[in-house]
Amino acid sequence: MNIFLNPGHSPNGNPDPGACNLSLNLRECDIALSVGNKVRTLLLQNNYNVRLLQSNNLCGESPSQPNVTYTANSWSADIFVSIHCNSFNSKARGAETLIYPDSIKGLSLANNIQSNLITAIQSVDTTFPNRGVKPRGDLAVLRYTNMPAVLIELGFIDQKNDAAILTNFQDTLAQAISSGVISYIN
Repeated sequence: MNIFLNPGHSPNGNPDPGACNLSLNLRECDIALSVGNKVRTLLLQNNYNVRLLQSNNLCGESPSQPNVTYTANSWSADIFVSIHCNSFNSKARGAETLIYPDSIKGLSLANNIQSNLITAIQSVDTTFPNRGVKPRGDLAVLRYTNMPAVLIELGFIDQKNDAAILTNFQDTLAQAISSGVISYIN
């Protein structure tokens, strides 16, 4: 089983760090990579083949970086997981998992991950909202991959309670994602 992990945005934040929380000096690219590496370790421990690629080139638009969708498709990945953080004027909270519309296998993968993620986060913050599984046809990593694909928004980097989870509970987030992937496979 080949599992492709895509921590969102550019390595080292150049040219695109993703969403930021300037007051806490947090960048989406750093959180996504940290959680992605932890997920990678957990999946490798369970004897899965794992490839991780953080790149701002999602489908050919930034030739100076590796092309994410081409790499996942060429590697014959069985599952694609993109890891991100949301942002919205410090008011919104919660995690959501995005899928390509009408992807039955993508929906199953997303439901497994989202369920594990919400259970895990609510064990440390009972007020953490479940924003659910949502279709998004405009996202390159969901649209141009040949395998079941999800994009996870772990929480809102600009909201103080979510930011605390994103920084202090990365092992919990990684365990939930890897458990969701394994649950989908089984």
